[in-house]
Amino acid sequence: MAWKIFLTTFGLVFLAELGDKTQLATMLLAAEKKSIWPVFFGSALALVLSSFIGVLAGTAISRIIPMNYIQIGAGAAFILLGILLLWGKF
Repeated sequence: MAWKIFLTTFGLVFLAELGDKTQLATMLLAAEKKSIWPVFFGSALALVLSSFIGVLAGTAISRIIPMNYIQIGAGAAFILLGILLLWGKF
């Protein structure tokens, strides 16, 4: 296994998910339900599935579009989302 890639991916996803809407929604579901295990397994499976879709999409897109264009597009999208969030449009 490529441990460096594994640990980098784990760290980035873990930090990105802290305090986001998904974690807050999961906390609310766990707070209102008596059984926390279905909430945990449901949210864990959702994160695994969305990550799997992201890996598949990234692999497919990188075969068609050069990586530097993907990085520029992703950067531009994050900047645009940040501006929209600051303006209260998102």
